[in-house]
Amino acid sequence: MKPARVLGILVIILALILCAGCTSSQPAPVPVTPAPAPLLVTATIATPVPTATPYPGALALNQPATFGNADRTGTATVYKAIVWSYYNWTSPSLNSPHSQLQAGVPLGIQNGYNTQEPSAGNAFLIVYVRITDTGTLGLVTPSPRQFTVNYDGKDYTYSSVAGSDVNVRNIYVPQYDYVIGTGGEAGYILPGDSNAADGFLIYEVPATIDLSRASLVITLDENNRAAWTLG
Repeated sequence: MKPARVLGILVIILALILCAGCTSSQPAPVPVTPAPAPLLVTATIATPVPTATPYPGALALNQPATFGNADRTGTATVYKAIVWSYYNWTSPSLNSPHSQLQAGVPLGIQNGYNTQEPSAGNAFLIVYVRITDTGTLGLVTPSPRQFTVNYDGKDYTYSSVAGSDVNVRNIYVPQYDYVIGTGGEAGYILPGDSNAADGFLIYEVPATIDLSRASLVITLDENNRAAWTLG
């Protein structure tokens, strides 16, 4: 065979070898899975619910607070508190349906007593108080409007009964504002325990009231204020 022919064949074989290397199959690319997005955890912080607390510095039931000066001094004591869902009362001046209609308050007599009910969701809080003149001269007592119930950050004022001759069933003292004789204004008492203004006040409060966290606050005079925890 001629050398030129042999050389040509070798060139062709070399070219085929090179082409085979160029066209060899490449491995298929591996698909890349994107990393998952980070999980965001949102923390929910509970808002604290305010809890009713007694009035700062509140005294215990039956613990007296002093007020006044010089010969005109006195003590105030809150000695009992109860909660009723309703109460019964009677009165010579309002003890008949006719009298009630004339007064514009037909309540309906049941077994000789009228039934007083609070608004929906409420109850009646009955608080017993005593003001005693411990000095040597007569003493001006606080008005019942100066007695407020403090509970859960709110103040509640007293609700008066219909008149001075009203008797509330199972309560054996008069309402405080009629004890002092003026039906809502400040009264006047003389020295001695026997002359003390001893009575009750009625408040309409939430039926869920917790007496251990409720207080009666009394503005005794321009310089003194006292509070009592009611339970």
